[in-house]
Amino acid sequence: MTNQAPNAVALAKGFGVAQYAICLKGVVWREALRFLQQRERFISALVRPLVWLFIFAAGFRSVLGVSIIPPYDTYVLYEVYITPGLMAMIQLFNGMQSSLSMVYDREMGNMRTLLVSPLPRWFLLTSRLVAGAAVSLLQVYAFLLVAYLWEIEPPSLWGYVTVLPALILSGLMFGALGMLLSSLIKQLENFAGVMNFVIFPMFFASSALYPLWRVKEGSPWLAFFCELNPFTHAVELIRFALYQQVNPLALAVVLGATAVFLAAAILAYDPSRGMLMRREGL
Repeated sequence: MTNQAPNAVALAKGFGVAQYAICLKGVVWREALRFLQQRERFISALVRPLVWLFIFAAGFRSVLGVSIIPPYDTYVLYEVYITPGLMAMIQLFNGMQSSLSMVYDREMGNMRTLLVSPLPRWFLLTSRLVAGAAVSLLQVYAFLLVAYLWEIEPPSLWGYVTVLPALILSGLMFGALGMLLSSLIKQLENFAGVMNFVIFPMFFASSALYPLWRVKEGSPWLAFFCELNPFTHAVELIRFALYQQVNPLALAVVLGATAVFLAAAILAYDPSRGMLMRREGL
């Protein structure tokens, strides 16, 4: 085992761009096939935000009115306001689902097969992250198609194009967070509790369902935590991108959080540094 790491590094140094591209393609394709074979995963990814959009929004439309705030130039329906938050929710759940599959693969031994590849471990984990983000894009655009049929759409069709970079960044951030969590979870049975502990506080303590100025009216300290929440900034990044605008603060926070989560996950999956991986002998 001690000689395998140097040999792997030596082999990796001899790889070119084509070999790295083949590896990335293989990881992405494997994740795509898994997603296509799990139709219930796709359906659940759509049902959850659609329930919020069609039922919750209809019931609270008159209660939770939205004032004119950037990027909106006029009053908007409550359904329009919560749509970016629901898009981010889809990606957040997908990131947690990806981490669940990583925990499952680790228990079944598939993760060991991936990580002993001669390619750098950081590249393998990043490829897995890109694959999860690609799957989340399919789910989000399917949701946007249903919302479009319900006449919930950005002011211009170009909004569907300009929102793509924001969705990629937010998908990578949530995927990196899920990857970090997967390195800390020992058993599959413990995942549900950790998942609920992460998802619901991030979602409700954000600007996904209500503007932060309204939160400040009720609880200034809660508004402070909402502003620290990376999910809030992912929602705002998507919201502004739908209107062909950029929120510099949201962009900086999402980029910084993605880098921190990914770096921490790579360290956690490093057998010489990650305590969990060292205990499991990976």
